[in-house]
Parts: sequence; structure tokens; C-alpha cells
Amino acid sequence: MTGTDNPFRAPAARVDDFREPSLGSFLPEGRRVAAGSGYQWLVDGWASFRSAPGTWIGITVVLFVLMAILGMIPVVNMAVNLLGPVFIGGIIIGCRAIEDGEGLRFAHLFAGFSNHLGGLLLIGLLYLVAVLAIGLVFGIVVAVGAAVGGAAPEPTFGVIVLSVLVLSVLLVPLAMAVWLAPPLVIFHDFSAFQALKASFFATLRNSLAFLVYGLLVLVAAIVASLPLLLGWLVLLPVVYASMYAFYRDVFFEP
Repeated sequence: MTGTDNPFRAPAARVDDFREPSLGSFLPEGRRVAAGSGYQWLVDGWASFRSAPGTWIGITVVLFVLMAILGMIPVVNMAVNLLGPVFIGGIIIGCRAIEDGEGLRFAHLFAGFSNHLGGLLLIGLLYLVAVLAIGLVFGIVVAVGAAVGGAAPEPTFGVIVLSVLVLSVLLVPLAMAVWLAPPLVIFHDFSAFQALKASFFATLRNSLAFLVYGLLVLVAAIVASLPLLLGWLVLLPVVYASMYAFYRDVFFEP
């Protein structure tokens, strides 16, 4: 009897073939990469999109419709913020499947509901609380600015600039904390707090690359909005996939 037909041989199933060695060494604190990496993340995102454009567009459309429906229902609309990381987590799992050669499937959109759901929901909850707090601070700044402006019927230019500045200063760190958190929860069993902290500091360590990345996404968003917003059907999948490329580049040593 040869080794290949030995019925008592341990199975060689790929269930646990988590290809960590090929990914490189995982760095829990992340590493610093070149500023140009921000461009490369989008290039990698585009490559992922090209691997299954129809599936990517289908996922994007369904996700948009689901979020739009939830957003129109009073009280339930708060679930948009809660479920956002869950859907993103499923998409991230799909990105890993593409990398493993298994391909993206529509079912990946809902994979986060069966993989670390609690941690992903907690990220969404903390994000929601932070957004509400930022909204409160923004409202206070606008109210104080209006009070200082006296009887002026409209906010002064200075108040508008100050309000936008305060909003940006608060929203950017929040985006840095949330951006890389889902894959850390899903693939490395980080708690929501650990993932948010690691994402924030890894992104801060790569602030130049993140700035390049953000500016390129902003330019792409303007271009994507021109043909009746149809470009977003491509841009959103590329951005989703680039999040995975960002995580892979920063948290693994080649």
C-alpha cells in the first residue's frame, strides 16, 4: 500500500492552510513604509477589482442598497454605522480569498456575520459613539461662533473655517483608527479596542503614505462623480480592496 492510498493517513485538507509564511512575519505594531506605498495600495486594489469586476460591482450595489434602506428607517438607521465594519470585514475576507487563489464570491459580503461578529459590531458601536461625540463638539463650535458673531444672519467666514477645521481634526484620527481595524479582528483575534489602537498608530506611523493615499482617493472620487456617479461602481471596490493591501503592507514584514 502506497502513502497516497493509505486510509489511515492524516488528511491533507486545506482548512487550516492559513498561509502565514507566504504573507511574511506578522508585526502587531505595524511597520513604516514609503510614502509612495499609498499609490501602490490603490494599484493593488485595482488588480483585485480586475480579478472579478462583475462580482465586485454586484457586492457594491447590494451593499449600497442595503445601507440606503437601513438609512431611511428611523432608529434602525443607526445600524448603518454598526454594520459597516461587519460588511467591510466580509469584503476583507474576500480579498484574502482572492490572494489565496480561491476568488471572490458574492457570499463574502456577509462573511463578517459568521466571523468575529461581536468584535466587528463593537468597532461599529465605538465608531457610532465617536461620530455622535464629534457631532456634539461640532455643534458647540458652531453655536459659540454664532453667539460671538452676534446678530449676523449667517455664519461668518471665520466660523465656517473654524468649524471645518475642528471637524477635520476630529474625523481624521477616527478614520485612522477604524481603517485597518476589521482585518486585525478577523485574522488576528484582536479585540475591538486593540484593533482600533493598532490601526491608529500604524496609520500614524505611515501618515505620509496615508496622506498620499487619501489625496489620490479624493481625486479619484471627483473623477468618479462626473459620469452620473457611475465611476463609484469601480472606485468603491478599488478602495475596499486597497484597505486590505494597506493592512498587508503595513502589518507584515516581507
